Amino acid sequence: MTGDDPAPGRVDSEGGEMIVDWETLFGLIDPSLFVVVAACWALGIILKNTPRVPDWTIVYIVTVAAVVAVVALQGPSVRSVIQGVLCGAFAVYGHQVVKQTRERE
Repeated sequence: MTGDDPAPGRVDSEGGEMIVDWETLFGLIDPSLFVVVAACWALGIILKNTPRVPDWTIVYIVTVAAVVAVVALQGPSVRSVIQGVLCGAFAVYGHQVVKQTRERE
């Protein structure tokens, strides 16, 4: 980031675009839950290769699975639900980054 970049997660006042610093987002995930991120990534790949699962449902299935896994590991709480959503979101985002990078080459 340069000195001219908006703060992570802030709206750029000129373009109105949301700027997300993914390193900051990744830092919000409890390190003990990286295994959940990996499991969700694998689940997403499995679902993507399952013909009867529509692509648009994958993000929802992965997110629900992540929330259930984190709540099972850490117990029911608002923090667990938030961590689950972050784990699911990061798994989907990570897959998209890899996919888009491969398509670009």
